[in-house]
Amino acid sequence: MRLALLRRLAAPSSGFMTLFPHIDLLHKSGAALHTDRNRVNRRGLAGLRTLPLVSAALSLTLCLATGAPASECSGTSRDLIPLNDLGEGLYLGAFQGGLYPDGQNTPPAAHFDAGLARALEIQPLNTQGDPDPQGKIILLSIGMSNTTQEFCSHDSFEPCDPWTFVGQASQHPDVNTETLIFVNGARSAEATRDWNSSQRSAYDRVLDDQLLPKGLTEAQVQVIWMKHATPRPEVSLPAADADAFDMLEVLGDVVRAAQTRYPNCSIIFFSSRIYAGYASSDLSPEPFSYESGFAVKWLIEAQVKQLNGGGIDPIAGDLDYEAVAPWLAWGPYLWADGLVERSDGLTWECADFEERDGTHPSQSAEEKVATRLLGFMLTSPFSSPWFNVLADSQGGSLTDDDAGGPPNVDPAPGEVQDDN
Repeated sequence: MRLALLRRLAAPSSGFMTLFPHIDLLHKSGAALHTDRNRVNRRGLAGLRTLPLVSAALSLTLCLATGAPASECSGTSRDLIPLNDLGEGLYLGAFQGGLYPDGQNTPPAAHFDAGLARALEIQPLNTQGDPDPQGKIILLSIGMSNTTQEFCSHDSFEPCDPWTFVGQASQHPDVNTETLIFVNGARSAEATRDWNSSQRSAYDRVLDDQLLPKGLTEAQVQVIWMKHATPRPEVSLPAADADAFDMLEVLGDVVRAAQTRYPNCSIIFFSSRIYAGYASSDLSPEPFSYESGFAVKWLIEAQVKQLNGGGIDPIAGDLDYEAVAPWLAWGPYLWADGLVERSDGLTWECADFEERDGTHPSQSAEEKVATRLLGFMLTSPFSSPWFNVLADSQGGSLTDDDAGGPPNVDPAPGEVQDDN
């Protein structure tokens, strides 16, 4: 009944969104209300407290949101093996693990060399996209609610929370803060299909709300961190119509759309979903969160095989990084089986998730993801040449830990490191 009421409120005919355009209501797929109860939109809600009608409506919305079931804290394990620990082993007897081909956690030599060459070529660009020592390097995030929470903030706008990736990176002494600019393009309720065409409004929003106000352009975007999800998945592996295969197809469209929209983008780093065993809703539960990692793995493998002469993947489509797509690689792999320690010690406990749905990260999880992403960017040879001011011009060597494990990075001055 509450969901039906929320859907009616979200309908254009209700007039509710006309009155309250800054309240993040239902995603077009019918997702449960995703409103951050601890803050208001920095751009437009500051004056609402003086409007009784709006305050009442907002209170009603928040009351309805709290009616969602709480986290399922008994879901401490799903007996699944993280991809980086599965290695050459098989999921469901059919799908090989590892982050890269052949059960490995590091890219094969040719793909490694191509990525390193691109990393070393990244340099400041002016607004026209031409090399300029006074220009900027843009690292852009693309994704959904979890992505924006971990990268910057719940509402997508600055200032970024200090425990998030941007919050930590902005204060870290080894981060290139002179020419590197962080832009948070991720936003709540924007799922994978919202990015699968260069004509999608999500790209226009990034341009209008995030780039142009800072005097930046799409031509300066050179690196993307991407973390996507499929809302309300229904079919799990090994079915031929599993959502993981559908996500693979859509991700192929997304990287081509990103290349069209950001012609100077050289590299896309991917992370897949974190653990969802505590989820109390059908928004993105297990095993779909786990299986989304296979979609990312297969996408990267498809590019590796295509550029090695294996032909275009029939599901992912053309991924030629010399023509239609950026070079693709894993960023930090974030899935672990609840309280079962991954080989590098990563775990996810119930307190790492918002109590209202057990799906969205709480502050502790946002910080955990952000710290791992920062560690990856500082140490990976594919990012350190342009991200880390201490990196030498020859890059570095990628280890299993760099590819999927914990960060090899000290906390920024004054920062408390999470023990989880």
